Amino acid sequence: MKAKQRPLSPFMIGPYYKPQMTSLMSIAHRASGVFLSLVGAPLLLWCIVAVGSGPDAYQELVGFFAGWPGRVLLAASLLGLFYHLFNGIRHLVWDTGRALEISSAYRAGFGVLIATVLATAAMLGALL
Repeated sequence: MKAKQRPLSPFMIGPYYKPQMTSLMSIAHRASGVFLSLVGAPLLLWCIVAVGSGPDAYQELVGFFAGWPGRVLLAASLLGLFYHLFNGIRHLVWDTGRALEISSAYRAGFGVLIATVLATAAMLGALL
């Protein structure tokens, strides 16, 4: 009788592996890092250059952020930044050997999500 062939290493999401908060947050952590590299960093660089280039460049920047595309990019960048920050802190705690139990990991995960939403809302409230 032949045994059922199962994968040696389960695929992240599929028929053999149930998605869990820890795996989904890990994927989101990587995605937020890529987003910040490709969108957030150039946006920040544009802000720095505009501030240093004089009033006309600064007014162009302010005008961009006054419109809906600028606000969406700003909100997405802040959301990605705060998520990456708070989830990175959670990973640093794990690196010390603490909070590795499932219940602790889930509590910390919900804490990351709540802190991300609150920090993003506070920053958007201050900026817009």
